Amino acid sequence: MLLCCRVASAAETTIQRLTMDGVEVRLEMDSADYGVGSSAIVSWVRRAEQIVSGYYGHFPTRRLAIQLVSEPGGGVQTGKTWARGGGFIRINIGRQVTEAQLLNDWVLVHEMTHLALPDVGEEHEWLSEGAAVYVEGIARVQAGNRTQQDVFAEQFRAMPRGMPQSGDQGLDHTHTWGRTYWGGAMFCFLADVQIHQQTGNRLGLQDGLRAVLERSGGLSADWPVMRVFATADAATGTHVLEELYAQMKDQPMAPDLAGLWERLGVRRDGNEVILRDDAPLANVRRAIMQVRANRTSS
Repeated sequence: MLLCCRVASAAETTIQRLTMDGVEVRLEMDSADYGVGSSAIVSWVRRAEQIVSGYYGHFPTRRLAIQLVSEPGGGVQTGKTWARGGGFIRINIGRQVTEAQLLNDWVLVHEMTHLALPDVGEEHEWLSEGAAVYVEGIARVQAGNRTQQDVFAEQFRAMPRGMPQSGDQGLDHTHTWGRTYWGGAMFCFLADVQIHQQTGNRLGLQDGLRAVLERSGGLSADWPVMRVFATADAATGTHVLEELYAQMKDQPMAPDLAGLWERLGVRRDGNEVILRDDAPLANVRRAIMQVRANRTSS
């Protein structure tokens, strides 16, 4: 259900109040700034909300404010998320943004995903950013907004940036861009595969993250990182996250990504990504990307 009204301020700012799947969204924008029109902007917000709700079983908050800051050019450019007021997201977006750019946008999904994880502190920013990077791709595949091939093509290009370099002291102590975003995403990728393997594909990282959201309420809570891992591990009946964290937090553990992709049945052929169903872990890959049932009650 989508309801909206408009309130113009002295600065010509337009406020749209939307109700999406029971979530109250306050969208602040100047519709005249965007050639694509306000209806396309609203559809973009609604689509991102549905993608994140699908992954977590429901949206992480009941109230959300989104402030759009117009910039020259096109595309959805940058974003930042805070816990205040239930959730506040500021997005910089080009005035010449197109419908195609909105359809393929990852930024708003990434920022909404931040709302689902407790605040684990700056030392563990790699977990909050890495989870948002990893979940964005999986959630969009499950929603039909992105292909598996596209997600794995991005992993091939970008995930090696998360590998430890000379002088690395582990995820907790190496705060480069690559280790924070893609090192964190690599941690989530490894954990997801291992949880699926240990549970016979009954459960995955998605189930652990859903449990963390349910117990904590999301970004408004301050949790020690070990509480996050213990809660997620309890939900999956494993010790994957706690054990993987012990391996990666203080030392430069470098996994064999190429070998893992091969076992998952993901192979590069020139500029294309080929998915093979006869690979040893192809069933794990399929299970990770499979749509999960949503929560039936709040």
